[in-house]
Amino acid sequence: MRISFSCCEFTCCEGSKKDIDARVPQKDIGTLYDSLSGIYDVWGTLAESRARKRAIELADIRNGQSILEVAVGTGLAFYEIVKRNPNGQNLGIDISLGMLSKAKKRLNKLDGVNYRLKLGSAFRLWAEDQKFDLLVNNYMFDLIPFHEMDGILAEFKRVLKTGGKLVLVNMTKGERFGSGLYDLIFRLSPKSMGGCRGIRLSERLMDHGFHIETREYHQQLLFPSEVILAYK
Repeated sequence: MRISFSCCEFTCCEGSKKDIDARVPQKDIGTLYDSLSGIYDVWGTLAESRARKRAIELADIRNGQSILEVAVGTGLAFYEIVKRNPNGQNLGIDISLGMLSKAKKRLNKLDGVNYRLKLGSAFRLWAEDQKFDLLVNNYMFDLIPFHEMDGILAEFKRVLKTGGKLVLVNMTKGERFGSGLYDLIFRLSPKSMGGCRGIRLSERLMDHGFHIETREYHQQLLFPSEVILAYK
């Protein structure tokens, strides 16, 4: 199995004193994203679309699979997942009713496809063990305090089938000119960044027994993202 990382992937350990921890309480995230749901697609197109597109490519979705997207947001990725897996099982969950409403409107454009959208939290996935072939998660861990990440990863691993695929996209630490701008904004006003700050998740994934196929760095509108493909 080929494993590739960017050259500065392990310059520091996740959760070390060099890293910025989450500053928006988890109890406020749903309300925050309800308020952002009307404008989120603009940001998602301008700053996140390349990383999200690459994540879908790496997912290599096959029709008939069982797929979960956690933190489905306005359905930007989920729409592409369902298009590629019309006869499979597609479940998208989010803690924001506003985001789910937008996702539902987007998915209503598709005919003859199978999917469910529901309110739900990454901290407790209401699914049996080894349920899903693929789990997709975009721009969520960058909202999560370091001490709470392990519980979520344990849940992800629990619901994935043996050999199942995990595709993650996060805001990450900048590796190119200008990319530090967003961490500066976060330090000044966390909610202005939707609560997101730059993280690197590869080492923590390996600590949980995930096998990493690739970790890629993408930058769009100076915004730094990591795209990770891993297997259980």
